[in-house]
Amino acid sequence: MSFLWWPLLLSSCAAAVLATRGLIHLFQLESYQFPGYAHTVRRNLKKCILPGCCLAVVALLCAAILSAWGLNWVPVILCTLLTAGAGWTVYCRLKMQREKKRLVVTARVKRLIGTEAVVFLLLGILFLRLFGLFPGADAKVFLLVPLPVLLPVWFALAALCAWPIEKGISEMYFQDAKRMLDSRPDLIKIGITGSYGKTSVKFILGTILQEKFQTLITPSSFNTPMGLTKVIRSSLLPSHQVFVAEMGARHVGDIRELCRLVHPTYGAITSIGPQHLDTFKTIERIRDTKYELMEALPAGGCCFFVEDHGIERALYDRTEKEKWLVSLEPEVGADVWAESMETGPFGSRFLLCTKGDRILCETRLLGRHNIQNILLAAAICLKLGMSLRQISRGITRLQPVEHRLQLIPKPGGVTIIDDAFNSNPHGASAALEVLRNFPGRRIIITPGMVELGEQETVYNRNFGEEMAGSVDICVLVGPKHTSPIREGLISKGFPEENIHTVRSLQEAADVLGRMERSGDTVLFENDLPDNYSED
Repeated sequence: MSFLWWPLLLSSCAAAVLATRGLIHLFQLESYQFPGYAHTVRRNLKKCILPGCCLAVVALLCAAILSAWGLNWVPVILCTLLTAGAGWTVYCRLKMQREKKRLVVTARVKRLIGTEAVVFLLLGILFLRLFGLFPGADAKVFLLVPLPVLLPVWFALAALCAWPIEKGISEMYFQDAKRMLDSRPDLIKIGITGSYGKTSVKFILGTILQEKFQTLITPSSFNTPMGLTKVIRSSLLPSHQVFVAEMGARHVGDIRELCRLVHPTYGAITSIGPQHLDTFKTIERIRDTKYELMEALPAGGCCFFVEDHGIERALYDRTEKEKWLVSLEPEVGADVWAESMETGPFGSRFLLCTKGDRILCETRLLGRHNIQNILLAAAICLKLGMSLRQISRGITRLQPVEHRLQLIPKPGGVTIIDDAFNSNPHGASAALEVLRNFPGRRIIITPGMVELGEQETVYNRNFGEEMAGSVDICVLVGPKHTSPIREGLISKGFPEENIHTVRSLQEAADVLGRMERSGDTVLFENDLPDNYSED
């Protein structure tokens, strides 16, 4: 291979790496999971192949230049500059795109970029060697032109090559965090999982426990093996008495892997529903994955469940370890329940009841589902020896979790209910119930629900039907994805003139700005991540 090929090859590899910025971002949003990446590429095919197509056009131009002038220094330098400039231009355009969650250039991303460079370089050398049988520089370059179009495939190949390295590094950190926990037999370890509500329960539990214990909870939505590992290695102190770990799952075995790290003594399931059906496929697999937490508890551990008259109750009945049941009603067999519940713009007020006592509790948190979350946390606190008075005091101190039914007063007499973190059938229904308790005109802004598998259309249509009796004006974000919601609204006689469909959240904000007036209450229900955006 002539020396003059190397500038072209290196500039092509650099351009290809730069053009994968969007693919790296999608891979990161999918938690570096290959099935999720494949789904996202299919869903955003045009956006994913466009950068490679741009490079292919430049490669075609370079092929024409080399075909006309031959493989000499002047055309090679010109083509090298064209290729590198194209890669940089594509990268800058990708970086300028509006992103709700920016790409974080972590050490893993840097290693992935390095692996990409090596893989792309080897691919280029391989193709040039294979095409060495063809005479003339122009023939070789023309045969290389289609390669950038397959950039999502080559990126997946590079990520696959990097996987053993990442697995080894992750396991090293994982084992270090595991040793830290194993060296603390005095530490009370609590695992919380569920289809939804686990982050809220975690923050509620952490706040109440602070009335008696020095408590470490995982921040935000850190609920993966590497997320927990990072928290343990960076934040666990000798003074901590309790560690509360949120445990997320998108595949069977995910909770078992988290329990291999934490080894919790206490476990709570917040709910079981059709979340992440696109990866789990069936509700039974979701149920079994969540129950991995209870199976991992030691013989002396304790399990906490919510009375749902369905899947969770069945799991409670089959559990032979010590178990507690909480309920929003005074059910037979419940250990903790609520009475005299009141919810509204002020928050929530209720009687926290046990088999031996009760106490009045007040909180700024909105909705019956948050009362249920509080009951689950209260049951764990009672098991750990806290008094009802301590628990009630902790409940008073609870603050709304950001983007989870967070009440935000707005100038001009408009009230915002921010429930934009995510959405699911249970949470959306709870949000609509909260909205119905507010006076004045009620407005909802939503892109609907995702990750519900084959039933996604059905759930979104049902969402629209329920919405029809709860709101006065509906702003749908994303015409394609929200069409089932629109159908559900219209099927219930909702006025079409009160349905506004826009392509982005910015457009929704513009529509709201034109129509809002004093006394309105606006619910922001869900905000889809970038890998689901139609903008």
